[in-house]
Amino acid sequence: MAVGLVVLAGCADAADATPEDRTFTFAGQRLDVRSHGAPADLVAADRTDVKVTRWFDTSGKIGSAKESWTLDAGVLELRAGCSGLADCDTKYRVEVPKGVAVLRDGRETELRG
Repeated sequence: MAVGLVVLAGCADAADATPEDRTFTFAGQRLDVRSHGAPADLVAADRTDVKVTRWFDTSGKIGSAKESWTLDAGVLELRAGCSGLADCDTKYRVEVPKGVAVLRDGRETELRG
């Protein structure tokens, strides 16, 4: 006899998530943004700090969400994911001071704006 587990839940969609903002003090000339596979819009802005907006949505009741965002030594680490039978979707917008060189996961990239 086979026993199966069926989880009925909608799919996570970052477009439906309420945005969260965090700002980080930044005085460097180069920023490495590491979003670990999540989409991240990198935008040049008239500001002196780094502003990150995150949209993070989860669905499913079995599992847990893990998320963190830190800026240390010029590396902005953006992590959000799920474990177990949970579904997550994440996207970011990172506003960087104009004139700062930006890397995406250690590689040079262009900024919009």
